[in-house]
Amino acid sequence: MARLDINRSGELEVFVRVVQAGSFSAAARDLRITPSAVSKLVARLEGRLGSRLFNRSTRQLSLTHEGRAYYERGMGLLADLDELERNVASQDAPRGRVRINANMAFGYHYLLPLVPLLIEHLPEVKLDLVLTDEVIDVVGQRTDIAVRAGPMKSSNLIARKLGHTRMVIVGAPGYLQLHGIPDGPAALQRHNLLTANYARAFNGWPLREGDQVIKVVTAGSVQASDGEALRRLALNGTGLARLAAFRVREDIAEGRLVPVMEAYNPGDLEEVHAVFVGQDGYVPLRVRAVLDFLVEHVHVK
Repeated sequence: MARLDINRSGELEVFVRVVQAGSFSAAARDLRITPSAVSKLVARLEGRLGSRLFNRSTRQLSLTHEGRAYYERGMGLLADLDELERNVASQDAPRGRVRINANMAFGYHYLLPLVPLLIEHLPEVKLDLVLTDEVIDVVGQRTDIAVRAGPMKSSNLIARKLGHTRMVIVGAPGYLQLHGIPDGPAALQRHNLLTANYARAFNGWPLREGDQVIKVVTAGSVQASDGEALRRLALNGTGLARLAAFRVREDIAEGRLVPVMEAYNPGDLEEVHAVFVGQDGYVPLRVRAVLDFLVEHVHVK
Protein backbone atom coordinates (compact mmCIF):
# COMPACT_ATOMS: atom_id res chain seq x y z
CA MET A 1 0.00 0.00 0.00
CA ALA A 2 1.33 3.45 -0.92
CA ARG A 3 2.69 5.65 1.87
CA LEU A 4 0.47 8.64 2.56
CA ASP A 5 3.39 11.07 2.58
CA ILE A 6 4.12 10.46 -1.10
CA ASN A 7 2.40 13.00 -3.37
CA ARG A 8 2.26 10.74 -6.39
CA SER A 9 0.03 13.03 -8.47
CA GLY A 10 2.38 15.93 -7.76
CA GLU A 11 5.41 13.94 -8.86
CA LEU A 12 3.56 12.85 -11.98
CA GLU A 13 2.63 16.44 -12.84
CA VAL A 14 6.26 17.54 -12.47
CA PHE A 15 7.43 14.65 -14.65
CA VAL A 16 4.86 15.45 -17.36
CA ARG A 17 5.83 19.13 -17.30
CA VAL A 18 9.51 18.21 -17.80
CA VAL A 19 8.57 16.08 -20.84
CA GLN A 20 6.45 18.84 -22.35
CA ALA A 21 8.90 21.66 -21.59
CA GLY A 22 11.91 19.68 -22.83
CA SER A 23 14.21 20.35 -19.86
CA PHE A 24 14.35 20.54 -16.07
CA SER A 25 15.08 24.28 -16.13
CA ALA A 26 12.16 25.10 -18.46
CA ALA A 27 9.80 22.98 -16.35
CA ALA A 28 11.06 24.73 -13.23
CA ARG A 29 10.23 28.13 -14.74
CA ASP A 30 6.72 26.93 -15.64
CA LEU A 31 6.19 25.52 -12.15
CA ARG A 32 7.89 28.46 -10.40
CA ILE A 33 10.25 26.24 -8.43
CA THR A 34 14.00 25.72 -8.65
CA PRO A 35 15.61 23.36 -11.19
CA SER A 36 17.18 21.43 -8.31
CA ALA A 37 13.74 20.84 -6.82
CA VAL A 38 12.51 19.48 -10.15
CA SER A 39 15.58 17.25 -10.44
CA LYS A 40 15.08 15.89 -6.91
CA LEU A 41 11.40 15.16 -7.52
CA VAL A 42 12.17 13.27 -10.75
CA ALA A 43 15.03 11.38 -9.06
CA ARG A 44 12.72 10.42 -6.19
CA LEU A 45 10.10 9.25 -8.69
CA GLU A 46 12.66 7.14 -10.59
CA GLY A 47 13.90 5.67 -7.31
CA ARG A 48 10.41 4.74 -6.22
CA LEU A 49 9.61 3.17 -9.61
CA GLY A 50 12.99 1.46 -9.88
CA SER A 51 13.32 2.63 -13.50
CA ARG A 52 15.17 5.39 -15.30
CA LEU A 53 12.65 7.64 -17.05
CA PHE A 54 15.02 9.97 -18.91
CA ASN A 55 18.19 9.57 -20.95
CA ARG A 56 20.23 12.55 -19.82
CA SER A 57 23.06 14.27 -21.70
CA THR A 58 24.56 17.75 -21.61
CA ARG A 59 22.52 18.86 -24.61
CA GLN A 60 19.47 16.65 -24.77
CA LEU A 61 16.82 15.10 -22.55
CA SER A 62 14.90 12.17 -24.00
CA LEU A 63 12.51 9.56 -22.65
CA THR A 64 13.49 5.96 -22.10
CA HIS A 65 11.10 3.21 -23.14
CA GLU A 66 9.80 3.08 -19.55
CA GLY A 67 9.57 6.88 -19.48
CA ARG A 68 7.47 6.97 -22.65
CA ALA A 69 5.06 4.35 -21.26
CA TYR A 70 4.81 6.21 -17.95
CA TYR A 71 4.20 9.51 -19.76
CA GLU A 72 1.44 8.15 -22.00
CA ARG A 73 -0.35 6.43 -19.13
CA GLY A 74 0.28 9.35 -16.79
CA MET A 75 -1.29 11.83 -19.20
CA GLY A 76 -4.46 9.74 -19.11
CA LEU A 77 -4.43 9.62 -15.31
CA LEU A 78 -4.00 13.39 -15.01
CA ALA A 79 -6.76 13.96 -17.55
CA ASP A 80 -8.90 11.55 -15.53
CA LEU A 81 -8.27 13.53 -12.37
CA ASP A 82 -8.97 16.84 -14.14
CA GLU A 83 -12.21 15.53 -15.57
CA LEU A 84 -13.30 14.12 -12.23
CA GLU A 85 -12.93 17.56 -10.67
CA ARG A 86 -14.64 19.29 -13.61
CA ASN A 87 -17.52 16.83 -13.64
CA VAL A 88 -18.19 17.27 -9.94
CA ALA A 89 -18.18 21.03 -10.43
CA SER A 90 -20.18 21.08 -13.69
CA GLN A 91 -22.54 18.12 -13.17
CA ASP A 92 -21.11 16.12 -16.06
CA ALA A 93 -21.34 18.87 -18.71
CA PRO A 94 -18.53 18.46 -21.31
CA ARG A 95 -16.05 21.22 -20.51
CA GLY A 96 -12.50 22.14 -21.46
CA ARG A 97 -10.18 22.42 -24.44
CA VAL A 98 -10.17 19.84 -27.24
CA ARG A 99 -7.23 19.93 -29.66
CA ILE A 100 -8.13 18.60 -33.13
CA ASN A 101 -5.55 17.93 -35.83
CA ALA A 102 -7.06 17.43 -39.30
CA ASN A 103 -5.83 17.26 -42.86
CA MET A 104 -6.43 20.37 -44.95
CA ALA A 105 -9.23 18.99 -47.11
CA PHE A 106 -11.26 17.62 -44.22
CA GLY A 107 -10.72 20.82 -42.27
CA TYR A 108 -11.91 23.16 -45.03
CA HIS A 109 -14.73 21.03 -46.41
CA TYR A 110 -16.15 19.42 -43.27
CA LEU A 111 -14.75 20.61 -39.96
CA LEU A 112 -14.77 24.40 -40.31
CA PRO A 113 -18.37 24.58 -41.63
CA LEU A 114 -19.49 22.54 -38.59
CA VAL A 115 -17.76 24.70 -35.97
CA PRO A 116 -20.74 27.05 -35.34
CA LEU A 117 -23.05 24.08 -34.73
CA LEU A 118 -20.47 22.31 -32.59
CA ILE A 119 -19.91 25.26 -30.24
CA GLU A 120 -23.68 25.76 -30.04
CA HIS A 121 -24.09 22.08 -29.16
CA LEU A 122 -21.12 22.04 -26.71
CA PRO A 123 -20.86 25.61 -25.37
CA GLU A 124 -18.36 24.76 -22.61
CA VAL A 125 -15.90 23.09 -25.01
CA LYS A 126 -13.08 25.20 -26.44
CA LEU A 127 -11.61 24.08 -29.77
CA ASP A 128 -7.93 24.20 -30.70
CA LEU A 129 -7.73 23.43 -34.45
CA VAL A 130 -4.56 22.51 -36.35
CA LEU A 131 -4.92 21.90 -40.11
CA THR A 132 -2.03 20.14 -41.84
CA ASP A 133 -1.51 17.19 -44.19
CA GLU A 134 1.52 16.07 -42.17
CA VAL A 135 1.01 13.02 -39.93
CA ILE A 136 1.68 14.09 -36.35
CA ASP A 137 2.52 12.28 -33.12
CA VAL A 138 -0.85 12.38 -31.37
CA VAL A 139 0.58 11.80 -27.90
CA GLY A 140 3.73 13.87 -28.31
CA GLN A 141 1.84 16.90 -29.63
CA ARG A 142 -0.89 16.61 -26.98
CA THR A 143 -3.64 16.14 -29.56
CA ASP A 144 -7.03 14.89 -28.43
CA ILE A 145 -8.42 13.95 -31.87
CA ALA A 146 -6.58 13.53 -35.17
CA VAL A 147 -8.38 13.06 -38.49
CA ARG A 148 -6.46 10.76 -40.81
CA ALA A 149 -7.17 9.58 -44.34
CA GLY A 150 -5.98 6.33 -45.86
CA PRO A 151 -5.16 2.89 -44.44
CA MET A 152 -4.91 2.74 -40.65
CA LYS A 153 -1.58 1.52 -39.33
CA SER A 154 -1.33 -0.64 -36.24
CA SER A 155 -0.96 1.55 -33.15
CA ASN A 156 -2.28 2.09 -29.66
CA LEU A 157 -4.73 4.67 -31.02
CA ILE A 158 -8.47 4.04 -31.28
CA ALA A 159 -10.26 4.96 -34.52
CA ARG A 160 -13.83 5.91 -35.38
CA LYS A 161 -14.76 5.99 -39.06
CA LEU A 162 -16.07 9.27 -40.47
CA GLY A 163 -16.66 8.02 -44.02
CA HIS A 164 -14.77 7.34 -47.23
CA THR A 165 -14.19 8.99 -50.60
CA ARG A 166 -13.21 7.84 -54.08
CA MET A 167 -10.14 9.22 -55.84
CA VAL A 168 -10.18 10.99 -59.20
CA ILE A 169 -7.55 12.26 -61.65
CA VAL A 170 -8.30 15.81 -62.80
CA GLY A 171 -6.86 18.51 -65.01
CA ALA A 172 -7.80 22.04 -66.02
CA PRO A 173 -9.54 22.47 -69.41
CA GLY A 174 -6.70 24.70 -70.65
CA TYR A 175 -4.06 22.14 -69.70
CA LEU A 176 -5.98 19.33 -71.44
CA GLN A 177 -6.49 21.42 -74.55
CA LEU A 178 -2.77 22.07 -74.73
CA HIS A 179 -1.48 18.59 -73.83
CA GLY A 180 -4.37 16.33 -74.83
CA ILE A 181 -6.64 14.04 -72.84
CA PRO A 182 -4.81 10.84 -71.79
CA ASP A 183 -6.53 7.72 -73.13
CA GLY A 184 -4.63 5.06 -71.18
CA PRO A 185 -1.95 4.45 -68.55
CA ALA A 186 0.88 4.76 -71.08
CA ALA A 187 -0.39 8.17 -72.17
CA LEU A 188 0.08 9.50 -68.62
CA GLN A 189 3.83 9.37 -69.12
CA ARG A 190 3.50 12.32 -71.52
CA HIS A 191 1.81 14.41 -68.84
CA ASN A 192 3.00 16.37 -65.84
CA LEU A 193 1.73 14.32 -62.87
CA LEU A 194 1.55 16.38 -59.69
CA THR A 195 2.26 14.51 -56.46
CA ALA A 196 2.53 15.06 -52.72
CA ASN A 197 5.83 15.12 -50.87
CA TYR A 198 4.63 14.20 -47.39
CA ALA A 199 5.59 10.90 -45.78
CA ARG A 200 2.29 9.05 -46.19
CA ALA A 201 1.94 9.85 -49.93
CA PHE A 202 1.54 6.74 -52.08
CA ASN A 203 4.28 5.88 -54.57
CA GLY A 204 2.41 5.89 -57.87
CA TRP A 205 -1.18 6.05 -59.07
CA PRO A 206 -3.22 2.82 -59.17
CA LEU A 207 -5.13 2.24 -62.42
CA ARG A 208 -7.25 -0.64 -63.67
CA GLU A 209 -6.01 -2.26 -66.87
CA GLY A 210 -8.17 -5.21 -67.87
CA ASP A 211 -8.54 -7.47 -64.85
CA GLN A 212 -5.47 -6.09 -63.11
CA VAL A 213 -4.66 -3.00 -61.08
CA ILE A 214 -1.32 -1.53 -62.05
CA LYS A 215 0.63 1.38 -60.61
CA VAL A 216 1.79 4.25 -62.78
CA VAL A 217 5.00 5.83 -61.54
CA THR A 218 4.54 9.57 -61.04
CA ALA A 219 7.50 11.82 -61.75
CA GLY A 220 6.11 15.28 -62.39
CA SER A 221 7.92 18.59 -62.18
CA VAL A 222 6.18 19.68 -58.95
CA GLN A 223 5.57 18.10 -55.57
CA ALA A 224 3.55 19.83 -52.85
CA SER A 225 3.08 19.45 -49.12
CA ASP A 226 -0.71 19.19 -49.09
CA GLY A 227 -3.70 18.29 -51.24
CA GLU A 228 -5.02 21.84 -51.40
CA ALA A 229 -1.77 22.96 -53.01
CA LEU A 230 -2.08 20.16 -55.58
CA ARG A 231 -5.66 21.24 -56.32
CA ARG A 232 -4.57 24.82 -56.93
CA LEU A 233 -1.69 23.69 -59.14
CA ALA A 234 -4.14 21.63 -61.20
CA LEU A 235 -6.51 24.61 -61.41
CA ASN A 236 -3.81 26.87 -62.81
CA GLY A 237 -2.90 24.34 -65.50
CA THR A 238 0.38 23.01 -64.10
CA GLY A 239 -0.52 19.36 -64.61
CA LEU A 240 -2.77 16.47 -63.60
CA ALA A 241 -3.50 15.62 -59.97
CA ARG A 242 -5.11 12.62 -58.28
CA LEU A 243 -7.27 13.92 -55.44
CA ALA A 244 -10.11 12.95 -53.15
CA ALA A 245 -13.41 13.44 -54.98
CA PHE A 246 -14.93 15.66 -52.29
CA ARG A 247 -12.01 18.08 -52.60
CA VAL A 248 -12.71 18.80 -56.29
CA ARG A 249 -16.46 18.12 -56.51
CA GLU A 250 -17.39 21.81 -56.91
CA ASP A 251 -14.52 22.43 -59.36
CA ILE A 252 -15.78 19.60 -61.58
CA ALA A 253 -19.41 20.74 -61.36
CA GLU A 254 -18.45 24.28 -62.39
CA GLY A 255 -16.07 23.19 -65.17
CA ARG A 256 -12.83 24.39 -63.58
CA LEU A 257 -11.46 20.85 -63.53
CA VAL A 258 -12.21 17.85 -65.75
CA PRO A 259 -11.95 14.22 -64.59
CA VAL A 260 -9.84 12.01 -66.85
CA MET A 261 -8.99 8.30 -67.02
CA GLU A 262 -12.32 7.38 -65.39
CA ALA A 263 -12.49 4.19 -67.46
CA TYR A 264 -9.28 3.13 -65.70
CA ASN A 265 -10.29 4.26 -62.21
CA PRO A 266 -9.82 1.21 -59.93
CA GLY A 267 -12.56 2.47 -57.61
CA ASP A 268 -10.30 2.46 -54.57
CA LEU A 269 -11.70 4.30 -51.58
CA GLU A 270 -9.79 6.40 -49.10
CA GLU A 271 -11.23 5.96 -45.63
CA VAL A 272 -11.30 8.84 -43.16
CA HIS A 273 -11.04 8.19 -39.41
CA ALA A 274 -10.96 10.19 -36.21
CA VAL A 275 -8.19 8.68 -34.07
CA PHE A 276 -7.59 9.28 -30.40
CA VAL A 277 -5.89 7.91 -27.30
CA GLY A 278 -8.08 5.71 -25.14
CA GLN A 279 -6.02 4.16 -22.39
CA ASP A 280 -7.89 1.18 -20.91
CA GLY A 281 -11.07 2.32 -22.65
CA TYR A 282 -10.99 5.72 -20.95
CA VAL A 283 -11.77 8.80 -23.05
CA PRO A 284 -12.29 12.21 -21.37
CA LEU A 285 -15.88 13.42 -21.49
CA ARG A 286 -14.98 16.56 -23.48
CA VAL A 287 -13.20 14.43 -26.13
CA ARG A 288 -15.94 11.82 -26.24
CA ALA A 289 -18.57 14.53 -26.74
CA VAL A 290 -16.69 16.01 -29.72
CA LEU A 291 -16.10 12.56 -31.21
CA ASP A 292 -19.79 11.72 -30.95
CA PHE A 293 -20.64 15.03 -32.62
CA LEU A 294 -18.25 14.39 -35.52
CA VAL A 295 -19.49 10.85 -36.09
CA GLU A 296 -23.10 12.10 -36.12
CA HIS A 297 -22.59 15.13 -38.38
CA VAL A 298 -19.66 14.24 -40.68
CA HIS A 299 -20.29 11.90 -43.59
CA VAL A 300 -17.27 11.97 -45.90
CA LYS A 301 -18.08 10.73 -49.39
